[in-house]
Amino acid sequence: MSVLSDKPVRLYDTTLRDGTQGEGFQLSLLDKLRIAERLDAFGIDYIEGGWPGSNPKDVEFFQEAKKLKLAHAKLAAFGSTRRADTPVEEDPQVRLLLEAETPVVTIFGKSWELHVTEVLRTTVEENRAMIRDTVAYLKKHGREVVYDAEHFFDGYKDSPEHALNALKAAAEGGADCLVLCDTNGGTLPGEVMEIAKAVQEAIPGVPIGIHTHNDCELGVANAVAAVKAGAVQVQGTINGYGERTGNCNLTSVIPILQLKMDLKVVPELEKLRDLSYFVDDVSNNPHFARAAFVGRTAFAHKGGMHVNAVQKLARSYEHIEPGSVGNEQNILVSELSGQSNILMKAEQLGIPLDKGSAEAKTVLQKVKELENEGYAYEAAGGSLELLIRRELGRYEKPFELKEFHTSFRQYRDGHEPVCEATVKLYVGDTGKYTVAEGHGVVNALDNALREALLPFYPEIATVSLVDYKVRIIDGHDATAAKTRVLIVSTDGTENWGTVGVSENIIEASWIALVDGIDLFLQRRK
Repeated sequence: MSVLSDKPVRLYDTTLRDGTQGEGFQLSLLDKLRIAERLDAFGIDYIEGGWPGSNPKDVEFFQEAKKLKLAHAKLAAFGSTRRADTPVEEDPQVRLLLEAETPVVTIFGKSWELHVTEVLRTTVEENRAMIRDTVAYLKKHGREVVYDAEHFFDGYKDSPEHALNALKAAAEGGADCLVLCDTNGGTLPGEVMEIAKAVQEAIPGVPIGIHTHNDCELGVANAVAAVKAGAVQVQGTINGYGERTGNCNLTSVIPILQLKMDLKVVPELEKLRDLSYFVDDVSNNPHFARAAFVGRTAFAHKGGMHVNAVQKLARSYEHIEPGSVGNEQNILVSELSGQSNILMKAEQLGIPLDKGSAEAKTVLQKVKELENEGYAYEAAGGSLELLIRRELGRYEKPFELKEFHTSFRQYRDGHEPVCEATVKLYVGDTGKYTVAEGHGVVNALDNALREALLPFYPEIATVSLVDYKVRIIDGHDATAAKTRVLIVSTDGTENWGTVGVSENIIEASWIALVDGIDLFLQRRK
């Protein structure tokens, strides 16, 4: 049994199976094993590893997963009921489910009569037998069986009697949990609550769960509605990955259950944001900045009045403490900012600044002037930090740039194009002139700048670029338009964003590149 067998709601993660059915979300065997270990460490109760009968990778996953030392979670293999008119013991797919040797097996069956007659092309009676036989067979072999009633809500709205009878077949077979699936994602929260209550009245004594999709942006809301109606298992994926618009997002529903509904579902909720970022990083997907609870902007404050209020009382504009989910408050500075934004940003940097002071007004005015020119500091906190340091006299120039030059040579004889950059700078009284090639002009500039600085600051070898974005600000000016370049740098521990603006994309890139290295050296001092 689960370590926390008395939990009010069990969490069932299907990131490794249903999540991988989403566009742009692919996992290697190693990725799946790493995520499984992380989900277990976080406190997820069930981890659905995949469908052993669908592909070789999932078969291999279950072989390797036997070596995992899971401290809390139960591993589940996923599959379907037996085929129509086939004895369950002769069904090869059911045999593979047993060979996965997981303590839990989850199978799905048809709840919608339309699917029974038009997709399976069988009878209602045979469909019920398929469900009952498969559940009973798996139970006989000692498995905990979760029954996913596919298309349950659509099937119920079409024919309550048929949908309930299909569920009753699973209960008769001995299913440990009946999961109501909103497979098409088109059901509303009120309907979910009403139908979930009807199921419990019709089939008392068997726990129910909920599996929702996000086609109406209601995946989380529908899961919460089901829990309010009595569901004791919630299925979903980390960050909402999944088919079409995705599955119920566990990184949203978990804090709702724990913080809003006072249902203890994980031991350390403050590790939620790290888990969210881990799954994004492993799957090579960008983090969704506006994600509830775990996103970069979830607790970001930009308007001057908001920041002023947050400075006095954080909960005036924050519905929970950011740290409770592993996030943090983020004060943005922009043309909408008041002095409170500047004061809080300076405080984060350890620079004392008084409200109403000339210094605070100077920094705010400089920000507004630069944003009018096209700069944006919301995602470029590194450049903002440099601006504040410079305006307040807390800045030491680590190097002085004299000039840079770039060239691109295209050959007609089949020779690869050559991008080259030269940089001339001084560190103290010592001058340095370097030439470097790169895969593009910006890469060549980056290489030349690093080559010039490495003899003086060998620590910049740890700094690398992780993102580079270009945006045209004044598109109506066509090729003469201003360009904003945002660069994200990292030293392997921390990331920071810097920004450059110019009518020349190379100069804009250069400004952002230099700020990235400059900030790293400022912080090292």
